[in-house]
Amino acid sequence: MKNQNEELKLALIPFIMNRGVKNNTKIPYGVTMIQAKSMWTLGQKGVGVNIAVIDSGCDVEHESLKNNIVGVRNFTDEDNKNPNIVTDRVGHGTHVCGIIAANGNNNSIVGVSPSANLYILKAIDGSGTGKVSWVVNAINYAIEKDVDIISMSLGMSQGDTKLERAIKTAIGRNILVVCAAGNEGDGNYDAFEYSYPAAYVDVISVGAVDKKGIPASFSNSNLVVDLVAPGVDIISTYPNNQFASLSGTSMAAPHVTGSLALLKNWSKDEFQRNLTQEEIYAQLIKYTRNLGFPRTVQGNGLVYLKDRK
Repeated sequence: MKNQNEELKLALIPFIMNRGVKNNTKIPYGVTMIQAKSMWTLGQKGVGVNIAVIDSGCDVEHESLKNNIVGVRNFTDEDNKNPNIVTDRVGHGTHVCGIIAANGNNNSIVGVSPSANLYILKAIDGSGTGKVSWVVNAINYAIEKDVDIISMSLGMSQGDTKLERAIKTAIGRNILVVCAAGNEGDGNYDAFEYSYPAAYVDVISVGAVDKKGIPASFSNSNLVVDLVAPGVDIISTYPNNQFASLSGTSMAAPHVTGSLALLKNWSKDEFQRNLTQEEIYAQLIKYTRNLGFPRTVQGNGLVYLKDRK
């Protein structure tokens, strides 16, 4: 039985490290698959969009990321709780950041929104877990910084009132919240698996597909999956100025985070005003492609940014 004073912990959505890789792919297949370049040709690369990545930290000196990082904050007990040290001892957070916003410096890889701004909010320690209070504090900090998007590739098997309340507050402040759906899937689309915070109806829950558009066997299926994105064999940034190929819904969610950054600026130009987070979400769903699988595993389909008018 859980001790009444024992705090719940969130863990990084389990991920698979396939191999270390050399930087030989400037534009990873996932970026191409979701048609991010269609937005780039319209001049949309995420300039001025502020994204809070709540994860295991980041290699803030990585050649592909350092120019995009505008703020850091450590909420864990590591490094004597120094708020300015966000060393990524897992590699997960650095990889997620690259999928969102790797800038291609020195001919390195490019993320979905290569001009977006990143706030690195470390709420997961070197064990791959973090207290709910750390994540809640990170969300509240992101709200204080008035970010546009919060990206979280972490989860736990049950909900938490304080976590849900923090997310609702963020959404009430017009912040889009993107979460990885979870990797407890068994390939049975009628057997539901839920991970929190992705299971909260207010967030954007993202499942994973492979490069052929087939749902990954590990990707959770349930009634709240909003859409899917590439999440198998994804090459991105890794600590110590390296690159790695990882798989997981952890890798799918940041593809959607980056897509929202592109859509936010595009919609402002298109509609001549700042859209609400509900309206930007509607645009995101408009820019999806039905893959022909049950809604329980693909939601509305694959994020697909090519103009379909």
